[in-house]
Amino acid sequence: MSGTNRRRITSKELAKLAGVSSATISRAFSPDSRIGSATRDRILAVAREYGYQPNAIARSLNNQRSRLVALVVNAIGNPCEAEEQQLLVHRLQARQLLPILLCCADHSDRLQLMRLASTYQVDHVVIFSDMVSMQDAVDIFHTTKPIIVSFEPLENEDVSNIRIDGAVGAGEIIDKIVGDGKKRFAYLSGTKSSWIDKLRRRWFADALARHGLAFEAEAFGDYSYDSGFKEAVLLLHRSKVDAIICGNDVMAIGARDAARRVLGKNTPEDIAIVGQDGIAMAAWDCNDLTTLSLDHAAFMDAVVEVIERHEAGDEGPHSITLACTPRWGSTA
Repeated sequence: MSGTNRRRITSKELAKLAGVSSATISRAFSPDSRIGSATRDRILAVAREYGYQPNAIARSLNNQRSRLVALVVNAIGNPCEAEEQQLLVHRLQARQLLPILLCCADHSDRLQLMRLASTYQVDHVVIFSDMVSMQDAVDIFHTTKPIIVSFEPLENEDVSNIRIDGAVGAGEIIDKIVGDGKKRFAYLSGTKSSWIDKLRRRWFADALARHGLAFEAEAFGDYSYDSGFKEAVLLLHRSKVDAIICGNDVMAIGARDAARRVLGKNTPEDIAIVGQDGIAMAAWDCNDLTTLSLDHAAFMDAVVEVIERHEAGDEGPHSITLACTPRWGSTA
């Protein structure tokens, strides 16, 4: 068959051309189906010759598997979230699973966004965003078992969750900074409403309390470099703090630059600055940031582990906790 306007053939027509049953055609295009390699190769060759493409949506209706994974995230511009999402997307694609990315930032109707994704009968949903109610997500994706990656307290205990614990690591960082003589601490939050930021602040506040100290000043940014720079200038002008704990690495880099360029303060001699996340940028020689770091590869491996358990029929709930550890740099 030749020509650019040829009609697409159906799976039944392909089966007739290849001399096999319709069920064999279906198995040939299913990566996890058992079929002889010679038979699969013959079918795929005929399919290429006649321009046949399987209809994944129709097939998902037949076998009740869409192989789609909804990822509900805050944004894709944040370096930490971007690094994690890239790791996870690669892991999903290696398992013949396709991600649907739902970005909640700057979207006015986040519930409708999740309802739209749920109409595609996703096999799995992973909730990273703290901009949506966890209970709403559980209610909307009621045909699957959501995997919650959140610091928000969950009333529904029948969901799988992955949590991060940085209490020990924060204690190690505070012990060193206090041991170096720092006593006046400030905290630079990402957002006032973030559960993640509230818990991160608590790790460091509890560590300070063990030394009889507390945060003397506080500011609120938006996780961006510009907000870290601006808020650090204001903090250091209105208070005499000698250590700033930041809600993420990007703000910490901004705060470090503000201390050096605007106020002429050196780190860590004049002021200690600590970030959180452990993004690749933090370890660059030009930044060399001390940060409370999460092993992002292990984090995404944990997400995939829960997905694979669900795929195997073990819907849980499953709970995995990962620890953050200090990555020492030249800023504290």
